Amino acid sequence: MGWNDDVIEEFRSSKGTENYWGPKLIVLHSIGAKSGETRLNPVVGFRNEHGWRVVASKGGTPENPAWYHNLRANPSFEIEALVDGEVVTVPVTATEITGDEWRDAYSAIAAEEPQFGEYLTKTDRRIPVLQLTPRAG
Repeated sequence: MGWNDDVIEEFRSSKGTENYWGPKLIVLHSIGAKSGETRLNPVVGFRNEHGWRVVASKGGTPENPAWYHNLRANPSFEIEALVDGEVVTVPVTATEITGDEWRDAYSAIAAEEPQFGEYLTKTDRRIPVLQLTPRAG
C-alpha cells in the first residue's frame, strides 16, 4: 500500500480522527480525465455553507495536482467526508472559484491553515480553489 492508501485506511477506520488533518480530511473519488478510472485522493476539505472547498496546492509546486485536472474534466463525483461523526459518501459537483471570490476564499483558508498561505510564496501559479457542492445522489 502507498502513502495515500495508508491515509485513507486510517481515515476510514478511525472515523476521521487518526490522521494529520483530523476531521478536515476528505477523500476525493475523482474520475481520471484520460483513463475514466476512479482515483482516490486524500485532501484537506474546508467546510463552508455550500459544502467543502479544496485547494489544488500540491505543496506549492509549479504544477497542479493530477486530481485537479480530473475534477475539471469530470466535475461530478463523490467524496468521503466526516459528517456528524461518521464517514459518509457524498455526491458533489466541483466548480472552480475565480476572481475576487478566489482571493477571499484563499485568504480564509490560509487564515485557518497558515501553511496554505506559505504555498503561495513557493510558486508563480495561481493555486486553484474548488467548491465541492453536494448534489442529489
